[in-house]
Amino acid sequence: MPSIDPKKGGLLELRGLSVDFLTRAGRVSAVDRVDLDVACGSTIVLAGESGCGKSVTALALADLLGPTSSTAFDRMCFLGGVIDDCSVAASRAALRGHGLAYIFQDPQGTFNPVFTVGSQIREALRALPAGHSPDTEVLRLLHTAGLPDGQRVSRMYPHELSGGMLQRVSIAMALACRPSLLVADEPTTALDVTVQAQIMDLLKSIQRETAMGMILITHNLALAAGIGETVNIMYLGQIVERGPMRAVLDNPLHPYTRGLIKAIPRLKQEDVRLVPIAGSVPSAGAKVEGCRFASRCPKVATRCRGESPADEVVDGERMVRCHYWR
Repeated sequence: MPSIDPKKGGLLELRGLSVDFLTRAGRVSAVDRVDLDVACGSTIVLAGESGCGKSVTALALADLLGPTSSTAFDRMCFLGGVIDDCSVAASRAALRGHGLAYIFQDPQGTFNPVFTVGSQIREALRALPAGHSPDTEVLRLLHTAGLPDGQRVSRMYPHELSGGMLQRVSIAMALACRPSLLVADEPTTALDVTVQAQIMDLLKSIQRETAMGMILITHNLALAAGIGETVNIMYLGQIVERGPMRAVLDNPLHPYTRGLIKAIPRLKQEDVRLVPIAGSVPSAGAKVEGCRFASRCPKVATRCRGESPADEVVDGERMVRCHYWR
């Protein structure tokens, strides 16, 4: 992937990210040589089945994985500043808040149940420069997140809010330190369809106003199609296809991407049956020779089981990792 230029709106450049976990069974690879680019005001999507490494990739950016993890990368550049040594956790931890913020997929688990949501947002505001009124800022953030009755909401406890309201409070907290990059990890999980659309519209609106970059993590390509410019399809820790959202959805190159798209329900095509992807994802600790999708791929050949495919650039803006994508 070409380098991004911060003078032209470059926000995040990540090259060769790998993450391992130390378990009782030994060292397990969760993410393998992942590259990401995010420009200011743009949205990239990490899509794939549960357990493919999407959330681990995002958490590794700010060193949020804990002591059992081991992270390595070739290069990480954020807003023009290069982080050369990933072993120095403080360099990545410094990104938290002003630089990088998260909306986690479980809003109930995001908040401490014994404190009001307003007090927890004020805690996040401590990172702001002196001179800001925390109470006024809490109300502004809640209003920005689509909760106009901020006075009442700020005095409530997490269990008193509906799932949609709590997710909006999560968004308000993530925006507290005015981040340049927002990671939205399954931000509509467990919400009904109407609320899902409202949350996604809210994120797009905030992004237009602030030029904030966003990484959207999802297994729902139909949802991602309405917000993402670039999609990265992940499988078992690797990005197997990357490209402009519309191009990937209209003409998927990797067999796994085709399988994901065939599994999307279509309301206007009632006679079209959903086609599941055969088999299941190998466990993270399984030793896989060759292509990681070989055990489930309808186009598998002898070469696939013994030789790992390399990244192949297609049409200058797309990438696919498959021996037989044509």
